[in-house]
Amino acid sequence: MSLKSRLINRELTIGSWLSFGYTPVCEIMAKAGFDWLVIDMEHTAIDFWHAQQLIQIIDLSGNVPLVRVGANDSLLIKRAMDAGAHGVIVPMVNSKADACKAIDAVQYPPAGSRGVGLARAQAYGMDFEKYREWLQSEGVLIVQIEHIEGVRNLEEILSVDGVDGFIVGPYDLSGSLGVPGNFEHPAVAEAMTEIERVMHDGNKVGGYHVVHSNHEELLSRVRRGYKFLAYGDDMVFFAEKVNEEADFVKQSVRRLGST
Repeated sequence: MSLKSRLINRELTIGSWLSFGYTPVCEIMAKAGFDWLVIDMEHTAIDFWHAQQLIQIIDLSGNVPLVRVGANDSLLIKRAMDAGAHGVIVPMVNSKADACKAIDAVQYPPAGSRGVGLARAQAYGMDFEKYREWLQSEGVLIVQIEHIEGVRNLEEILSVDGVDGFIVGPYDLSGSLGVPGNFEHPAVAEAMTEIERVMHDGNKVGGYHVVHSNHEELLSRVRRGYKFLAYGDDMVFFAEKVNEEADFVKQSVRRLGST
């Protein structure tokens, strides 16, 4: 079953994030068993040339490549989709107009105004019609809710036809409330309560990025009803493991060697 179908059916899917842009790391992640992988082009140095290589690896591994574009910009969205992404995550969607702008950039006329070109997505010019039909039924758009204005307008944002769901950006959301990184602050907690109310009352999936390896937090998000969950990040997984092993060396191995 396609990711689009699973989103429509409100099934739980769990993916992860790619920040490094290294093809061997991408291949490891693509074969690890996640339901989808997001190539982050907002907060990383990954350019479109490298993004297309990562999309190829994910796609040919039988996984689902998504791209978090750098902004709600028609050119960035078009290039990610033409490179073969199955969908995009669009940051800082704060209004219904923002959501309409994003879907307009994903879809060809008459559903949108995306420019028509031939690239990897269209089988390098050999099968545009097949891609056009696929896009209409399977192209994915996830909006990122990461500002208090987006929270206030969430119901209207999700009412836009073509928006498949949302994912919370917790760091920017807390920043928009003046307390960056303080997820326990009452204002952040209140915003999350409103997000979850809309999520439970509506018919589209809600998502959250559990950035660090934390089994309990991941399970908690599932219990709270989130269905589109990102877990970890190649960079964070690597940093966590390196620090864990270095701590073991410092605290155990060296102490043993000094006795």
